Amino acid sequence: MNDWEWQLLEENAPVASVEVAGVNLKKSDLVRLRPRAGGDIFDLALAGQIAVIESIEQDYEGKVHLAVVLENDPGRDLGVLRQPGHRFFFTPEEVEPLAPPPKILIAGIGNIFLGDDGFGVEVIRRLSSHEFPKNVNVKDFGIRGYDLAYALLDATDFTILVDAAPRGGVPGTVYLIEPQIADGSPEQPQPALDAHAMNPVSVVQLARTMGPVRSRILLVACEPASLGGEEGHMGLSGPVAAAVDEAIGMINKLVAKLLADGRPVDLSRNSPERNKSNANGDQQ
Repeated sequence: MNDWEWQLLEENAPVASVEVAGVNLKKSDLVRLRPRAGGDIFDLALAGQIAVIESIEQDYEGKVHLAVVLENDPGRDLGVLRQPGHRFFFTPEEVEPLAPPPKILIAGIGNIFLGDDGFGVEVIRRLSSHEFPKNVNVKDFGIRGYDLAYALLDATDFTILVDAAPRGGVPGTVYLIEPQIADGSPEQPQPALDAHAMNPVSVVQLARTMGPVRSRILLVACEPASLGGEEGHMGLSGPVAAAVDEAIGMINKLVAKLLADGRPVDLSRNSPERNKSNANGDQQ
């Protein structure tokens, strides 16, 4: 490329987005690579791979190109730094738009000074060493009800609450519950939160008085043996401590299912997924 071509390239205005198959694509969006037949052999080797748009650029003739990095590339950071071998260019006609994977929040709840009420905290402590995809956030909220309420207002698709919940079963029994929680409204008084404990139902109701909560709420709960009595105590009872591994296994299976069910979907006009969604009225 000569100096004149470089000057033309630098004079091109940055491109914020580009329409592909009826979908407006921008930086950080997911696409599936569909290189044209007869193209570069290295591009053809990437056919079917899922990639992230790192930038949208124009060449000196004004043609738009998508600079992408492969989603599962261990050297993805090098691609973001514009290093060759990890950053690739495709035309808009060579990609299919994809919906992003679902965002999942795994939230531990409980007071470690109230015996088995610390179940959720212990599960999150153990889960913190697990390697989850970047769209899965694992966090210990303890008794910080307002922090959890604000987290529920974020654009999260699923929230898995982990807590102790007396339901009359045998201590150590692990439950998977989808609680039915009445909607709140800004006109209603905000639910009072206990400074020493957290009631997940009250927190969700509080969040709904503060703004829209679009996250689907699931609860992984354990039947406690003791909540510490009047004076409280630290440490889980034997049956509840033994149930931590079962809860972790349940959460891992649940996350895997949610991610599989919410795998990237082709959003292009003629895709089978989009046509099926339109037929069911689930997606525009």
